[in-house]
Amino acid sequence: MLLGALPKTCGLTSITEGWREIALAKRRNMKATKVLAIVTTCVFLAALSMSGLSIASEADEPALEAGPAIDGAGSEPIIIDHTCTDLSKIPDYWIEQAKDLLRLSYGHTSHGSQPITGMSVLESGPLNVGGLYDFNTNGAIQAGILSLADYTPSGDLGNPDRYTWATLTRNYLDGSGSDRNVVVWSWCGQANTTPENIDIYLNLMNDLEQDYPDVTFVYMTGHLVGTGETGNLHLRNEQIRAFVRTNNGVLFDFADIESYDPDGNYFLDLDADDGCNYDGGNWADEWCAENPGDPLCASCSCAHSRPLNCNLKARAFWWMLARLAGWAGPGETAKVASTITPTLGDTVAYTVTVQNLTAPLTATVYITDTVPTGLTYVPGSLDVAGGTGAYDDSNAPELTWSGVLSPTSMVTMTYQAQVTTASPAEIVNTATIDVPGYQTFTVTATIIVNPHQFWLPFVLRNSP
Repeated sequence: MLLGALPKTCGLTSITEGWREIALAKRRNMKATKVLAIVTTCVFLAALSMSGLSIASEADEPALEAGPAIDGAGSEPIIIDHTCTDLSKIPDYWIEQAKDLLRLSYGHTSHGSQPITGMSVLESGPLNVGGLYDFNTNGAIQAGILSLADYTPSGDLGNPDRYTWATLTRNYLDGSGSDRNVVVWSWCGQANTTPENIDIYLNLMNDLEQDYPDVTFVYMTGHLVGTGETGNLHLRNEQIRAFVRTNNGVLFDFADIESYDPDGNYFLDLDADDGCNYDGGNWADEWCAENPGDPLCASCSCAHSRPLNCNLKARAFWWMLARLAGWAGPGETAKVASTITPTLGDTVAYTVTVQNLTAPLTATVYITDTVPTGLTYVPGSLDVAGGTGAYDDSNAPELTWSGVLSPTSMVTMTYQAQVTTASPAEIVNTATIDVPGYQTFTVTATIIVNPHQFWLPFVLRNSP
């Protein structure tokens, strides 16, 4: 659904989408291999306990401890909520990519106008350096400007009924909107309904996703109505969230964003509503009173709510667009193995992802990854995506890359190694990231090779 959601310029021919497709494959494999590793290790330990023997008493192999199974940065449901409002965490590159790659349509009425109102404030404010957050609302395709067909198609998810929006979407995509690759629809109160009506919405969205695989359809929760955590609206929003998570969709969590102030204080349990009112006051007014002059409190006519609410939703909207353009989000540098229980002759793919360093994107970064004993580098398999630099495998088993993370903000180094040891062993593969003058650290990926050989002889030996 998600990986096919952008135009061909951002398909698998794109480096960015290539990373996401590789990461998705790795995540799917990791889920299975982690279970296998846990089962294998547990059986191994149980066998040792029953036999009363240790690894050292059988052979000179090192005793094993199950190493951590580290997930790579994978393609998962994209959930845009109150944690997605800090624009400083989004590299400018991905905002520019969003403007270059995405063509939006947004169907909504009054409540749905809140993100757009906030985006207009952002566009006219001090953060819009060099036109970074420029957008239009007529859907025109212009260089350096986000193409957004606002109020298109007309209506919302419940107006005039619960089906018309889907029909209008199909007519639009089949006609004048054939150049759109992101479709967004919002509610205006109608999410506070029956489970069956939400199922209608979810089924219609799913049908659109199946019929238009080159378009990303953004799900949305309904705005708060003051009924808190036990109210029907919250249950229906949870129904939407569960569907999106299960089906790896994209969700703009309208309700969650207006459940928190910028400091992370929670108000849904105090019956917060769409106007930021709660049992005790108004969290938006209170926060802005404590933070006078903050850009988040910049004045605007925010439908049904306070300016802070619109400004937060605008930032979350840009965060969503950056994610759709390929940004992996504010993750950490990590190293991942494609399998953690290989056997003799198997090939293991390693991925080192370097991002979110304390150094600027223009600082020189050195990655050194030495393939450890028990593995042999597969010649020619080293590859690097992102950043600006050069890689070298001429001194294998030492593999290197040097360069800068700019302009992509992330570098992904991949290579393959074959298991060459016939003995059971724990192999820790370490990569060193050195940014002179800023930081030096290591990331590791641990695998257990030939694991069955540890426990099977003990079980057989003690069999009657």
